[in-house]
Amino acid sequence: MPTNKPRDVQVLPIGTNTTVLRSRSWTRLRFEIEYALAKGTTANSYLIQGDKLALIDPPGETFTQIYLDALQQRLDVKTIDYVILGHVNPNRAATLKALLEIAPQITFVCSNPGAINLRGALENQDLPILIMRGEETLDLGKEHHLQFIPTPNPRYADELCTYDPQTEILYTDKLFGAHICGDQVFDEGWETINEDRRYYYDCLMAPHARQVETALDKLADFPARLYATGHGPLVRYGLIELTRAYREWSQQQTSADLTVALIYASAYGNTATLAQAIARGITKAGVAVESINCEFADPEEIRAAIEKSAGFVMGSPTLGGHAPTPVQTALGIVLSTATNNKLAGVFGSFGWSGEAVDLIEGKLKDAGYRFGFDSIRVKFKPNEVTLQMCEEAGTDFAQALKKARKVRTQSVPATNVEQAVGRIVGSLCVVTAKQGEVSSAMLASWVAQASFNPPGLTIAVAKDRAVEKLTHSGNKFVLNVLKEGNHLGLMKHFLKPFGPAQDRFADVATAEAENGSPVLKDALAYLECSVQNRMESGDHWLVYATVENGKVLNQDGVTAVHHRTSGNHY
Repeated sequence: MPTNKPRDVQVLPIGTNTTVLRSRSWTRLRFEIEYALAKGTTANSYLIQGDKLALIDPPGETFTQIYLDALQQRLDVKTIDYVILGHVNPNRAATLKALLEIAPQITFVCSNPGAINLRGALENQDLPILIMRGEETLDLGKEHHLQFIPTPNPRYADELCTYDPQTEILYTDKLFGAHICGDQVFDEGWETINEDRRYYYDCLMAPHARQVETALDKLADFPARLYATGHGPLVRYGLIELTRAYREWSQQQTSADLTVALIYASAYGNTATLAQAIARGITKAGVAVESINCEFADPEEIRAAIEKSAGFVMGSPTLGGHAPTPVQTALGIVLSTATNNKLAGVFGSFGWSGEAVDLIEGKLKDAGYRFGFDSIRVKFKPNEVTLQMCEEAGTDFAQALKKARKVRTQSVPATNVEQAVGRIVGSLCVVTAKQGEVSSAMLASWVAQASFNPPGLTIAVAKDRAVEKLTHSGNKFVLNVLKEGNHLGLMKHFLKPFGPAQDRFADVATAEAENGSPVLKDALAYLECSVQNRMESGDHWLVYATVENGKVLNQDGVTAVHHRTSGNHY
């Protein structure tokens, strides 16, 4: 996919009197964890032209001018009656202000929390707003009689879906999206983007699985032939399958054995971004997250989540040298509810000082809690290295909980089947990868050649490995094959525990491969690989990659082999 293409707006009719305007960015937009695959994205907006005109979800400020130009070419913007907002993002403020300057008669349509956010974002308490709580409808004429479905979650407390019975289009805002950019408006061949949709779900929806299930129950009452998503291709061909997948993925989360309560507030979105990355790290390790935005949660919800959780993580911005009142209230509930054998974690972002993190950490230490990771303090906006650190901290936290559970239940001897599986021999390799400023590595022995033409191989990557995020379709990596005789030092190095975002290559001799990944100079051979696809295989991803380059570094050496006694591996 070309990444040097200029941003543009793709316009297409999608139903009676209904048009999509897809503002396209071909490169990674922002440093949120859900953008990490760096496949670009689209900000989808919709225009319904009944007797009255309604615009749904105008894009953020990076698209303001080209979006308004595309709109002006198709209608007189001064005639727009309504702007419907699935959620209010502060970066939309510039576009909304520009629309209001041209068409001051616009009435906004959103949920009640959305109205509060909108008045704040536009710094105007007198905006004309229609608040939709679920019973109200909006008649645009020409049989476009819109219905509204509030589908709030902790990250987007104001989320609102819109249904048009005339076209049977359901405008789903954040639900069912994907961060990919291309010429395809609909999801023909939808199986090819399943990986992207799953990743988007895992990042954005998994921490809110209970609320996603509630949303799915509500949306089931509206017979849709098309999901008009906020990002990526519109869902037409794979609608039934994607709906079923959302249900299955959410049930996996809500039925998990171990749960972490993730309690936070966010002033400018930065702490929420950190929360999302930590949540991603926890869920990829097979532990569920109950995400709670304490600005919108009642005390009983916080108390119930804490009681059923095996551990908790608290996040806060620092405002005027303090934690916001909702965070302080939530901390009081935690201290009075959580037994101090529960694992704890603290994180936060700040502008000038980070007293809120110190306050929470101090109170929890005084109460005798153990911490699953060192407290995370981030100044201003997080970058990709910060998000890597947060994700890996979340995984460490989850693994500590699982280890404690394992100790309590006592380990059991390997079964006959596990012992038999363990007799499969694998070569010892190190997978190394780098994308932007983020790099990682892992020791691997579940590696096999998979094809001659093109030359290809498969690697089993555990879901909770740090390098897993660098093994999606389109990613590059190097497979370093270790040499018998000198492999023990490299094995020992890559088997040791690394802290979140710690440099895996310190004290190791490396060179840079053509694909940008590190090559271990003491390896027997290396292969430069490109991920083609991957398949979910229980607690692992089976990654298929083609080999684009390679070299034997030691012609006289022999491949190091891993002999096992059980089905486990590194």
